[in-house]
Amino acid sequence: MTGFLEDASFNQSPAFGDVDLFSADKPLVEAAARCGLDTRALAACGTDYGSAETLDLGRVANENPPRLRTMDGKGNRIDFVEFHPAYHALMAKSIGWGIHGGAHDGSEPKAPLTSRAVRLYLATQAEAGHLCPITMTHACIAALKSEPELLRKWQAKIVSREYDPRPLPWWEKKGVTLGMGMTERQGGTDVRANITEATPVSSGKGDHVEISGHKWFMSAPMCDAFLVLAQARNGDREGGLTCYLMPRYRPDGGQNAIRFERLKDKLGNKSNASSEVEFHGAWAERVGAEGAGVRTILEMVSLTRLDCAIASAGQMRFGLSQALSHIRNRSVFQKRLADQPSMRAVVADIALELEAQVALVFRLAYAVDKGETAYTRLLTPAAKFLVCKSTPQAVYESLECLGGNGYTEDLPMARLYREAPLNAIWEGSGNVMALDVLRAAGRAPDATMETVGSLVRTALQAFDVRPLAAALEKTLKSPDAERRARFLCEGLARLAALAALAEANSPFATLYGDARLTGFQFSQYGAADLGSAETALMDRALAA
Repeated sequence: MTGFLEDASFNQSPAFGDVDLFSADKPLVEAAARCGLDTRALAACGTDYGSAETLDLGRVANENPPRLRTMDGKGNRIDFVEFHPAYHALMAKSIGWGIHGGAHDGSEPKAPLTSRAVRLYLATQAEAGHLCPITMTHACIAALKSEPELLRKWQAKIVSREYDPRPLPWWEKKGVTLGMGMTERQGGTDVRANITEATPVSSGKGDHVEISGHKWFMSAPMCDAFLVLAQARNGDREGGLTCYLMPRYRPDGGQNAIRFERLKDKLGNKSNASSEVEFHGAWAERVGAEGAGVRTILEMVSLTRLDCAIASAGQMRFGLSQALSHIRNRSVFQKRLADQPSMRAVVADIALELEAQVALVFRLAYAVDKGETAYTRLLTPAAKFLVCKSTPQAVYESLECLGGNGYTEDLPMARLYREAPLNAIWEGSGNVMALDVLRAAGRAPDATMETVGSLVRTALQAFDVRPLAAALEKTLKSPDAERRARFLCEGLARLAALAALAEANSPFATLYGDARLTGFQFSQYGAADLGSAETALMDRALAA
């Protein structure tokens, strides 16, 4: 006789899996169709990343984080990071889908970066950590273009669809990945305060430099090479901050003098290795002009910032999917949760935010494809600010929809909750993004006003944004602009999101304007004008 416990369903929602993450996401499908993308191929990608097997790889990779082995059993320095097979399986999958290099290999002549962005959005829902080296490999080509001969030498290996994790010199491998190291302990975001030095060396095999110093965060230490920033030194001459490509192996096949000191113990992103590293005369080649390191690396950073926004939108989507799956299958007080008015209000509000953010990030990706420089320069930091900072709150609300189940490690929401803040920190935190918008506006004021004017004209089709536009212009011209930078940044991003919805003829464009722009009391901390009360509030919060 079957026991009671074996017979009862206990009103639990089914396991989430074997879902086509692309076709189930109408805002995404519509964004892809607007850009003329191959929706059949993207549905295959969505089915792959939404399979129960792939979703479980994400769980296993995070439950078995990487380990650093600095030496072998004989005391030889090896500086090797071991990963679980689940991580390698995810890397092989994402490289197979071309998320690392498909935008650069000529395989997609129409909107290649946008198509690749859709695949990134899908992949991050299965597992976010492994996408760190994937996105850096994608973005590095933008920096390497400033050194054409170096790019020619590396490009075929970079865009290869074969994942090769073996610890070998890059020229012996089927495919490679690239990472980067910019920040140091004493400077952080202020990379001009870097003290790591590069000294020129001439040899029979050509000129190179040897780099000595450290990096406080260098992600994906098993990459085959890294773009790093160092101060160029030649005797007493200072050449300024310069970008260099540092391979893990020297041209003679010997291991480069890169010493991994430890792996960061992070809040989330457990499957990915982020390291503290020292360089002891490490071999490297210059990328770009001497002293132009920031300008060179920013070509890469503009793409990684876009990826942060795309991935955060994907995480918001996955959280919403989990919440919807649960509330449609769970009943309380004789009704499905999905039929309870208060629950519907919460989930619909998250869905509205996601409608706008999907429209915004894929409009931005398409602008990069089309070379809309003024738009992308101004909107990339603004979009990253809004999307990456909105996602943790949306993920939390989605987690709460699952009740206690959402707070357990047996389901993916706890991992997603820990992951959600990271994209707002990577590649420049919120204040950095807000100040970058100010810098972009200051460097090209005419182009900025033209871009804003275009956004206003498009958004007016759905909602009267003229009061917001006037407030943004007033703030931009104010001597107090830096203090109100977050208001300016979020306002610009929300204006662009509304314009993207209006441009797409979304039925929710006017609703978004009503819900998010009426009175423009924005949601991110730091956007409100507290005036002289700032000091009093801070003093009260931490009295001496």
